[in-house]
Amino acid sequence: MIKLIHTGPFATNSLVVPLGDSSGGTQRRQVFIVDPASCDFSSDKYSVSRYLEKEDLEPVAIVLTHGHFDHVAGLGFLKDRYRDIKVYIHGEDASLIGDGGAEQQARHLSRMGFMEFLPYVSGLCPASDLLVDGDELFGQYGSPWRVMHTPGHTEGSCVLYSQSEKTLISGDTLFYRSWGRTDLPGGSEAQIVRSLRRIYKEIPPDTRIYPGHDRAGFLLEESPIL
Repeated sequence: MIKLIHTGPFATNSLVVPLGDSSGGTQRRQVFIVDPASCDFSSDKYSVSRYLEKEDLEPVAIVLTHGHFDHVAGLGFLKDRYRDIKVYIHGEDASLIGDGGAEQQARHLSRMGFMEFLPYVSGLCPASDLLVDGDELFGQYGSPWRVMHTPGHTEGSCVLYSQSEKTLISGDTLFYRSWGRTDLPGGSEAQIVRSLRRIYKEIPPDTRIYPGHDRAGFLLEESPIL
């Protein structure tokens, strides 16, 4: 079962996702983390790591659905704590972390009047690997998670789909009966509409959706928006 932990200043849905097949009957210790935002600013820096250690889980990767500040603030701490962990992000958003990432984050934070958060997204580690549409992640642990590039909220926004788990991790592309904002740098209303149409075309309606904020675990068919 996916563990949802609200983290960061905007209560991001940070996810801890078990690897392997849920029908396998064996304990699944390996997990990947999606969009960790926990940090000192929001007094939840240890929220993800404490859960991992309490449950004796082994994180193998961090997957960023996109590079916005409210989805990446926990990256530095977790990378330091779990040094072998891999970090994945789409190439179109890779400039928001790593060298020069602070400058890019400042463009978004200044538009929101939230520049006091800049120190918490400065000096973040670069990606280990760049996501590409059609990638299949973590197949060595069981059924893979397929990457779908869904630009619109940001240029590099992605969602992750597991056919075996009937689950879509949608980041800030798709929410319950809504979708992500497109007024920040790199956003595009036309692109996000195309991305949403693709999701509704390719993803079965009985798939459970875990977005980047707010309500999670609803069925795609419960959220008609196009």
